[in-house]
Amino acid sequence: MTSKKIVLHFSKENWNKPIVYRLVKDFNLSFNILKASVLPKQESFMVLELSGPKADFKRGMEYLLQTGIVIEPIEKDIARDDQKCIHCGACTAVCPTGSLYINRKTMEVIFDSSKCSGCELCIKACPPRAMESRLV
Repeated sequence: MTSKKIVLHFSKENWNKPIVYRLVKDFNLSFNILKASVLPKQESFMVLELSGPKADFKRGMEYLLQTGIVIEPIEKDIARDDQKCIHCGACTAVCPTGSLYINRKTMEVIFDSSKCSGCELCIKACPPRAMESRLV
């Protein structure tokens, strides 16, 4: 079984195709939409947690590439600039997944990108602007 959080980038031409439906029906994958901004005839994106048997997952990814969807692993979506971070904890108050939390022994903010949903709430909450979105 394979499970990954990914960002799908849609173009002006493929925003209205039944992409996620095909992933479920044709490739036996299950999904959870974590965030989406899909607008008519505009470049759009969707953050998904996608799961399924390894062979089906691979075929599903190949299908997405064939349809012109740009796939980006979620770990590349949100990043922290450790040089800017002052460990104030403001980001931890708004993080819905717990990917940002305070280590109580060191009082440092820890960022676990594997739990990140890409919601970008931390970017708005961060006073020194240490949290960054790396969407293309």
